[in-house]
Amino acid sequence: MANTYNIALIGGDGTGPEVAREARKAVEAAGARFNFKTHFVAYDFGGERYLKTGEVLPDSAVDELRRHDAILLGAIGHPDVKPGILEKGILLRLRFELDQYINLRPVKLYPGVACPLADKGPEDIDFVVVRENTEDMYCGMGGFSHRGTADEVAVQTAMYTRMGVERALRYAFEYTQRRRQPRPWKGLSAADKQAGKVGQLTLVGKTNVLTYVYDLWERAFHEIGEAAYPDVKRDYNHVDACCMWFVKNPEWYDVIVTGNMFGDIITDLGAMIQGGMGIAAGGNINPEGVSMFEPIGGSAPKYTGRNVINPLAAVCAGAMMLDTLGEREAAAAVEKAVMDVTAHCIKSLSAGRMGRSTTEVGDLVAERV
Repeated sequence: MANTYNIALIGGDGTGPEVAREARKAVEAAGARFNFKTHFVAYDFGGERYLKTGEVLPDSAVDELRRHDAILLGAIGHPDVKPGILEKGILLRLRFELDQYINLRPVKLYPGVACPLADKGPEDIDFVVVRENTEDMYCGMGGFSHRGTADEVAVQTAMYTRMGVERALRYAFEYTQRRRQPRPWKGLSAADKQAGKVGQLTLVGKTNVLTYVYDLWERAFHEIGEAAYPDVKRDYNHVDACCMWFVKNPEWYDVIVTGNMFGDIITDLGAMIQGGMGIAAGGNINPEGVSMFEPIGGSAPKYTGRNVINPLAAVCAGAMMLDTLGEREAAAAVEKAVMDVTAHCIKSLSAGRMGRSTTEVGDLVAERV
């Protein structure tokens, strides 16, 4: 009997509904090929709803979304709504209340995509960042004193719990094991390959300055790795060094695990070395609950309704959703179709320069699935 997945579809703002439509098309094509069904339920959460009703999310929204198998999001951000209202009221609220404690960001250069790094190709850029997604300075701990005066003080606290760190680390170790390639990962030494190690997990932190927070991360990293994941090679980078190596030697990386703030920063750098926001997708993951998948780029309101926006990041988010739901063959087929389109069918990832319309690019992916 075919599996049926109930998917909440939040098109959102600007070009979000356009790219979400093409992601849905690819997911449905994969379902037809791999014998599963998807039932999409559309929600109008976003700037237009807020401007009409003054409501960002209704009280019932979180519980209703929790009953779905996954959430597919287009984009959030409206030019007539003050920055932060929609982002905090929708994106951050859902991450926290649905306990989506992992932000998963693949960084992979596809064939035909221009890379800003000299002499680097698809064989050099293929790693994943696992970012803790619900703690750090995003918790909102802090405040002002004497606001608006010459003596003003602003404090925002980075907070981590052992539980929060451990569950992020365990997810990262297990993801590294699951990413086992048909051949041993090229970054391993001969001795590591002989020892049967499956890949490398790099902790990114700042132990020389943030001596409390990243001491906790580093201790837990090695304790968990030694006890439960001895087949995974462990490495460590300071976050500033990591940014340098992203540019100089991205081939050194397999899986990276890091905190919320550092992860927010390095994943945008990662998106640039994989060709830009037009191909970057991410997942907000609750391994025990409902997860949300989205393209990383914004709502691009100036392109709304022109059918010129690149939908491939949203399509890749759809592939991530399928992978997380357990439909891994289908996810791989969607990704392979995207790679064929980037290699042979479009001129650029930039809006209006693809040589194809948004709808045509989505059709090309669906046909190849």
